[in-house]
Amino acid sequence: MDNEKSNVQSSSTMGTVGQIVWRFVAAAIVLAITAFFTPGFTINNIWSLALAAVVLTAIDYLIVKFTGLHASPFGKGFVGFVLSAVVLYVTQFFVAGYAISWIAAIIGALVYGVVDYFIPGDNKL
Repeated sequence: MDNEKSNVQSSSTMGTVGQIVWRFVAAAIVLAITAFFTPGFTINNIWSLALAAVVLTAIDYLIVKFTGLHASPFGKGFVGFVLSAVVLYVTQFFVAGYAISWIAAIIGALVYGVVDYFIPGDNKL
């Protein structure tokens, strides 16, 4: 009986880890595409991109945990759009090699929302 329970728990943990890894990869891809298409938004290298994806995911998680709002341009209308722009802008203070202006954050929030719509990465944990 304990062995069955252990197997179920182990596969559940691997599923959760797989979801977290997929969300990270999807966030990094969406962020890279957004930086490429947004003037005034630069990410210097792959390590800055990876760290920015982690920071964006962590900030979004904290916002959802404390407010219930998703930092998604199309998820919560105008509030989500503004929140997404603020999160993109604030991330530069935590990641070296990541730079964005306010105007680029607003444009980037729009681009991020469009790209995020086509790349599925929001799997429930």
